Amino acid sequence: QVQLVESGGGLVQAGGSLKLSCAASGDTFSIRANGWYRQAPGKQRELVASISDRGRTVYADSVKGRFTISRNNDKNTVSLQMNTLKPEDTAVYYCNAETLVKTYWGQGTQVTVSS
Repeated sequence: QVQLVESGGGLVQAGGSLKLSCAASGDTFSIRANGWYRQAPGKQRELVASISDRGRTVYADSVKGRFTISRNNDKNTVSLQMNTLKPEDTAVYYCNAETLVKTYWGQGTQVTVSS
């Protein structure tokens, strides 16, 4: 089992920055990849960024050049640095962890970007 706890969400003005963090505990050795997803009201959950255990990253086109995902294996944390935020980035952001047999999710953290 893997437990994930997100932190760092909040309210920010357009153009501002926020850093989200996700702390993993439990069977962290089994994690093969981590991702950040988001879900806006009335929309489906979508991938924002992911990082493999080897450090390979993938970003949604909408956040390329503005968001950076990183991973600290010693601390079992995954972070999402979000710069130049836009109102359309407003959503609940979820951290996930993929193992060979299951995908785990955090409880989500709200990010609100005001115009």
